This record gives sequence, C-alpha cells and structure tokens, in this order.
Amino acid sequence: MSEEEKRRFKFLQSIKEFVYGVAAHDSARFALKTRASMEHLFILITMGDMLGVPILPPYYSLRLLPYVVPQISTWKRRMLREKDLTDALA
Repeated sequence: MSEEEKRRFKFLQSIKEFVYGVAAHDSARFALKTRASMEHLFILITMGDMLGVPILPPYYSLRLLPYVVPQISTWKRRMLREKDLTDALA
C-alpha cells in the first residue's frame, strides 16, 4: 500500500466517523439506554421478590434465574440507588 493510498484510506475513515457522529451517534446511545432499561425492567419483573416486589410466581423466576445471574448485582445496585432530578436529565 503506497503512502497516497494510506492517506486516502485514513481520510475516508475520518469521513465515515464524522458522518456516524452526526447522523447515528445519538440514535445509538438512545438504543443502548433503552435496551438497558428494558433489561432492568425484565429483571425486576422476574426477580422482584429479591427486593420485596412479588410479581411472578417463584417457579418462573427460578426457571429464568440461570440467564439473569450475571446481571443481578448491577441490577440491585441500580434499583436501590437513590435517584434525584439530575438522573432524569442524563
């Protein structure tokens, strides 16, 4: 690869990153935040009895437990964290 081709490739890569930043970055962040919220809501519905919110019968919670175990510690921390007005703005 010649020096000119390397420069052209780097320039095109920079253009791609700029267009992504302008057009899709906000949508991608929103999608990730929405996914995280949905995952936490799902865990709340299935494992809510850990926080004293019995929603589903324990049988179904136990069937889903192996899939949820890796996320339980972060979920508990997020659900029990004290929230204020600035959390809603972020």
